[in-house]
Amino acid sequence: MNGQRARWTSRSSFIIASIGAAIGLGNVWRFPYICYENGGGAFLIPYFVALFTAGIPLMILEYGLGRKMQAGAPTAFAKVRKGTEWVGWLALMVVMLIFLYYPVIMAWCVDYITYAFNLGWGTDTAGFFERDFLQLSGGPGMLGGIRWPIVIGLAVVWFAVYLCLFKGLKALSKIVFYTVIIPWIILVIMVIRGLTLPGAIEGLKFYLTPNFSVLGDPRVWLAAYGQIFFSLSLAMGTMIVYSSYLPRKSDIANNAFIVSLANCGTSFFAGFAVFSILGYLAQAMGVSVPEVTQSGLGLAFITYPTAIRLLPLVPAFFGILFFLLLLTLGIDSAFSQIEPFVAGFTDKWKLNKKWVLPIVCICGFLIGIVFTTRGGYYWLDIVDYFANTFGLTLVGLLECIVIGYVYKASKMREYVNEVSEFRIGIWWDICIKIVTPVILGISFILSVVTLIKEGYGGYPTWATIVGVVIAIGIVILSFVLMSIRGKTVTTGVSKGD
Repeated sequence: MNGQRARWTSRSSFIIASIGAAIGLGNVWRFPYICYENGGGAFLIPYFVALFTAGIPLMILEYGLGRKMQAGAPTAFAKVRKGTEWVGWLALMVVMLIFLYYPVIMAWCVDYITYAFNLGWGTDTAGFFERDFLQLSGGPGMLGGIRWPIVIGLAVVWFAVYLCLFKGLKALSKIVFYTVIIPWIILVIMVIRGLTLPGAIEGLKFYLTPNFSVLGDPRVWLAAYGQIFFSLSLAMGTMIVYSSYLPRKSDIANNAFIVSLANCGTSFFAGFAVFSILGYLAQAMGVSVPEVTQSGLGLAFITYPTAIRLLPLVPAFFGILFFLLLLTLGIDSAFSQIEPFVAGFTDKWKLNKKWVLPIVCICGFLIGIVFTTRGGYYWLDIVDYFANTFGLTLVGLLECIVIGYVYKASKMREYVNEVSEFRIGIWWDICIKIVTPVILGISFILSVVTLIKEGYGGYPTWATIVGVVIAIGIVILSFVLMSIRGKTVTTGVSKGD
């Protein structure tokens, strides 16, 4: 069956697809704020240390595992040792949680593109987003009715994801060039526009002015490792399945460096688009930059629309561009979440992708409707927190343990060096066996302690308990899926490798 596995049409297709999977909505609204909050320009020091001691090593690990085993995450881990297959399934269960709510945020972008034509969010952007658009209920215990404009946007997103994937890898190889290059073009336009606005320099000062005193704070270093880990789309099974579609003689190490640096460079560049606009907004409102700076969804759907409305020239055009940027950034991240999930089932049970894919898309859409209700925003926030803070961290930690100690890091390094354009040294073994798992382990433990002491987000205790139950549930489900017999899996790979 390995000989029949789909292949990327070119190396550039694989690299572009991997970059598209890594670059997502968080590059625009999360990195600039994290950088600003953790020492500005000084944050780049721990950020790049984290990139070279955790991000790139784990990227090489996932590329090497998928390329060698020629399978998605569960089957790849089963080939390492059968009892570790559940680690691959856990990655897919976590990514399942993510692709249930991620398209809902993209649906908001679809709706906001239509609002941008006449700046329909008005002057009170916070009120419009929370009261008029989401129509927020009183809390997670009150789902309220469905917001049909969001449901329609969600249907559009899921249909687009299906269209991107249903014709297979050959079509996807062409699609990714548009879904990655278009947002880069838009981002350049947004940066140029932002830098021409009055007050832009003040915004960039807040973004980049280094505060080296923060480098002694362990939380800053943990924030850097967290940002690197999550922004590269690691521990989702995506990079494993993408690399499994590589031809037999394909580079690993160089590809990992290219994709990782492209992702981080995009994050850094996006900060110029964000903070130049924030500087302009602060000057227009007569306040300081920190007073208009928000993180996450508030930046994208409240702060930025406010700034767009105040632009002196064709604000509607730049409003459309901004939300089109978010939508195109999100679409390749979305289908890169679906692909490893579908591959997990088709690899183990040799199911036909032509009917597995529509079932996944339809179920994803139907379950996602929960997040389109008036209380759906709260559950989106809760699921996002548990999936990212605990799920991905745990999977990354387990990946390091399985490859570093069970399979042996030196063995994987030797394989990577055989097929790569340049050799990686023993530093990689040290990162995979010690540095990365220690950082992820500390982060996981601190997150558990914080959750026990403070709960999350000010939500009722019962809502936090539901989040914990979901987290425990996907671990149990991972063992269940491992225990169901599929096609016989042998350790290692075929002689042709």
